[in-house]
Amino acid sequence: MLFSDYFPVWNQLTSFQQQKISNALISRQVEKGTLIHNGSMDCTGLLLIKSGQLRAYILSEEGREITIYRLFERDLCLFSASCIMRSIQFELMIKAEKDTEFFMIPAEIYKQVMEESAPVANYTNEVMATRFSEVMWLIEQIMWKSFDKRLAAFLLEESAIEQTTQLKLTHEIIANHLGTHREVVTRMLRYFQSEDMVKLSRGAIEITDKTHLELLLVHSTGSR
Repeated sequence: MLFSDYFPVWNQLTSFQQQKISNALISRQVEKGTLIHNGSMDCTGLLLIKSGQLRAYILSEEGREITIYRLFERDLCLFSASCIMRSIQFELMIKAEKDTEFFMIPAEIYKQVMEESAPVANYTNEVMATRFSEVMWLIEQIMWKSFDKRLAAFLLEESAIEQTTQLKLTHEIIANHLGTHREVVTRMLRYFQSEDMVKLSRGAIEITDKTHLELLLVHSTGSR
């Protein structure tokens, strides 16, 4: 498929604007684990996902990670081009969670088109608002939700994404997503296992009682 099939306001651009983007457009394929964007000093460009899955996360001074949001097919990543948004500086990292193919639009080209085109500006603002909503949701989870609820929500989300109850996840990977220590994840997973919600094995977690996990989101066990 072409870039025009993925960019929702393509038909609202002038032919000159379309040509400007087309001439600068880069198509990339990366393997799982590839670091695509490294902090605010790296103005990679805007990424539009064709297939695969990317993870946007931040690092603490101690090197702990926490996932901010994920990107799937047709998603646009703005913060990989933070240099076009001078008032916004995010030390955001972007890594491929799966083999991924995406379009990359150089930041300056996108900025030029955005300044000329109201539809592109509006679309960009909508995407930005969505990302900030996701960040605010994450802050709410960290501040107000007990860890059993956060972990249950993550396992259910991962199951929905992968469309399976057999999750190939290490405790370290989960800790990186949730911004905590591996030992905290291990302790809570063992509790989940004792309650027959999951079954643990090396490098994998099987969800055995989805309903029980869903109930946790409503009724907390009080465990931390």
